[in-house]
Amino acid sequence: QSITNLNQRKQARQLENELDLKLVSFSKLCTSYSSSRDGRRSDTSDTTPLLNNSTQDRMFDTMSVEIEQLLAKLTAVNNKMAEYANTAGTTSHNAALMHTLQRHRDILQDYTNEFHKTKGNFLAIREREDLLGSVRKDIETYKSGSGVNNRRTELFLKEHDHLRNSDRLMDDTISIAMATKENMTSQRGMLKSIQSRVNTLANRFPTINNLIQRINLRKRRDSLILGSVIGICTILLLLYAFH
Repeated sequence: QSITNLNQRKQARQLENELDLKLVSFSKLCTSYSSSRDGRRSDTSDTTPLLNNSTQDRMFDTMSVEIEQLLAKLTAVNNKMAEYANTAGTTSHNAALMHTLQRHRDILQDYTNEFHKTKGNFLAIREREDLLGSVRKDIETYKSGSGVNNRRTELFLKEHDHLRNSDRLMDDTISIAMATKENMTSQRGMLKSIQSRVNTLANRFPTINNLIQRINLRKRRDSLILGSVIGICTILLLLYAFH
């Protein structure tokens, strides 16, 4: 059973590493999406592809499915570890097993929240792009149909420019947020490594304490022996001196 548990923990760590790499790539895809859409909006050609048919949209859908599958696999592995922890005959290791299981569950929860947050930001950007593209198309249709650059068309164009400027500001803010998230992900990995080392040292402390106690007992015994020898020698010297 212990071998089975080790295999499950190894499989969980592999899935967590795969998820971490996938989420980093997923975040970069969402960050680069807005800038590429900016370039497409500047193209006035009627042959510009639709947003939902773009390569990035297909990549987004593919990566979303892959990450969801990895999350499902990691959930299944965690459930198997939970079943093992509740199996009879493991009571002596139950605390350590539950601690390990909780740590894997926390990692799974963090990855799940990160995925849904990044996915939600991406969908919000895409919806905004669709809306702005529709407005732009309506303005262009109105301009070509009227044949004159009247006051209303100018107002529409100004409003569209304001929307584009606001959109770019939001894109910059999202890019900064994504970069901050990547930095926090890296720091989280470092903190996990430090926590693992601290747990290892904590598990070794009982052995170190026992060793120190044995050394102290031996030093105390040696001190007693040495004191006894010195006392006996002193008494013998005094007896010899007075006789």
